[in-house]
Amino acid sequence: MFDLITLPNGLRVVGEKLNHVRSCTVGVWVKVGSMNEAPEENGMSHFIEHMVFKGTTTRSARDIAEEMDMVGGQLNAFTSKECTCYYAKVTDDELRTAVDILADLALRPTFDEVELNKERGVVLEEIAMVEDTPEDLVHELLADAQYSGSLRCPILGPGKLIRSYSREDMVRYWSRHYVPQNMVLAIAGNYDWQQFLDMVNTYFDVFPNQQCEEAPFEPQHFVSGRKARNKDTEQLHICMGFPGVESNSDDIYPLSIFNNALGGGMSSRLFQRIREELGMAYSVYTYPSTYRGVGSFNLYAGTNPENGETVIREIQEQIALFLKEGMTDKEFRSARAQLRGGFLLGLESSSGRMQSLGRNMLLFGKMRTPEETIAKIDAVTIEGTMELARRVLSAEPSAAIVGKNAQKYLDGIGGKHNG
Repeated sequence: MFDLITLPNGLRVVGEKLNHVRSCTVGVWVKVGSMNEAPEENGMSHFIEHMVFKGTTTRSARDIAEEMDMVGGQLNAFTSKECTCYYAKVTDDELRTAVDILADLALRPTFDEVELNKERGVVLEEIAMVEDTPEDLVHELLADAQYSGSLRCPILGPGKLIRSYSREDMVRYWSRHYVPQNMVLAIAGNYDWQQFLDMVNTYFDVFPNQQCEEAPFEPQHFVSGRKARNKDTEQLHICMGFPGVESNSDDIYPLSIFNNALGGGMSSRLFQRIREELGMAYSVYTYPSTYRGVGSFNLYAGTNPENGETVIREIQEQIALFLKEGMTDKEFRSARAQLRGGFLLGLESSSGRMQSLGRNMLLFGKMRTPEETIAKIDAVTIEGTMELARRVLSAEPSAAIVGKNAQKYLDGIGGKHNG
């Protein structure tokens, strides 16, 4: 069972007690990511995630690092398209330190001007690293090709905007989004609920920013665009995408199962055919992406340009064969077992539990027990899986290619796959 309370200021606090561990993982979740940014704000959510670690009203950047190291804990953060999360994992007897530091980061950053200009350089280097990593770049290019609206925008933002942001821009953006109604505090591990609430009331007692109107949700749509980037690389990096399912849909389960069968594991069709049989790729895989109101089913392959046309043709032929013949019973049982096992193994850590709790409460306002999720997985049938696969893979794909003469290979990607 879950612990759950909404504090008078609107902050939601959720927990799952795990008696068999000696750790606690706590996360502050904020409903702000690149999807929430106006075009002129792109990259601001991620930039702020960096800046809160550079000092608060009570701690310097060095203090933050040293205090967490002194208790043997782990402190980190990430920004996605839909949210930002700051989290700490500590032994259960050091929970107070984790709550104290997380509250400081989220509620009391100083955004020091000198530190801001230094960290600007770090973010610009991170952007440059993506540009120099073609496998990362091609996925950014695919998002630009297949989504409308803010989902097209990179989480890191463009360098031009990062160079232009002032401290005032950052404080204004932070003040709009870091409000209690827009945040969730999640914990999983070995804790006492009442003692934890006492800590929350102590450290999350005063929010510098109060209630504000939630930004209107901009509907996102899948579009079958094509993007090519000529780059002098040793490999040709190929991505294709199909319209998937939104994050709050039960279709996630059959989608994950046919993902495992087609390209999600070492026994999948694409891996076996393109890597094992043909030896034409070291890395080839598929993966679903799900967001509010929209999603995609994507595939990637990296290959020598000499093999580019063959790999593209093989991918298309494997998709057509998958739609024509369907999954075998063995494939289905194996793919469903992978999904079930992966989910259950993810529950072994307090970190995995906290991630599930925080994300579900923040984005969907509800939680699902592990038993409910397993029941959803077990209820998926081979017929339902293939029905969804045909709906997804028969659509017009998007595509992105990075490498030498990228446009030439992009022109070779056909349209609909009708099985």
